[in-house]
Amino acid sequence: MRLSFILSLLVLSSFQAVYGQNAYFKMGQQAFFDGDFKAAVTHLEKSCIIDSTNASALWMLGYSYYHSENYKKSIAAYTRVISLKPADASAYYYRARAKSYLAKDNQLSDADREKYLLGAIVDFTKAISIDPNDTQNNTKCFQNRGIAYREYGEFKLQPGSRFYDKVRGINSLKASITDLQKVLSDDPSRQDIYSLIELSKQRIAEASVVRH
Repeated sequence: MRLSFILSLLVLSSFQAVYGQNAYFKMGQQAFFDGDFKAAVTHLEKSCIIDSTNASALWMLGYSYYHSENYKKSIAAYTRVISLKPADASAYYYRARAKSYLAKDNQLSDADREKYLLGAIVDFTKAISIDPNDTQNNTKCFQNRGIAYREYGEFKLQPGSRFYDKVRGINSLKASITDLQKVLSDDPSRQDIYSLIELSKQRIAEASVVRH
């Protein structure tokens, strides 16, 4: 087989791959912006198989998985985004949200629940640290980290659980109050946040007097 013919085949194959990637990406992008996340997943999965380094396609895929309630795949997609763009605060934020939702699964073992709750807290913290001056982003992170801290505190204070840890449970509830108070200071009208703070204070008071 002549070299020129081989080169022609390689060029054609490369062109077809790029075209295919662009076609799947464009269809996935359109479905994404249309809010059709099921279709977006279908197209973006194919796009990411062809080009596994397209951070934009991976980000949209992670978001589409998230809104399709496929949280494990959302976490995997955002983990790939982070490997390509370690300073993408939004990828940490949505990976944390996906972990938070997974932690609510009643079928989870306590070990997995702890893993996902702590993972969410770590990711929210990382998202905040990337740009401490991004007030809008950080308010969302403080609110959701505060909720994750509160859920972790409740988890550690479950009577009879082998994961029971009074000190860590109370400290986590205190951390939750600190985060939620930051949200409340920005918007004092947030009755929902005020209620969560009061619930955490009440839980701390109960845990402080009740023995395991």
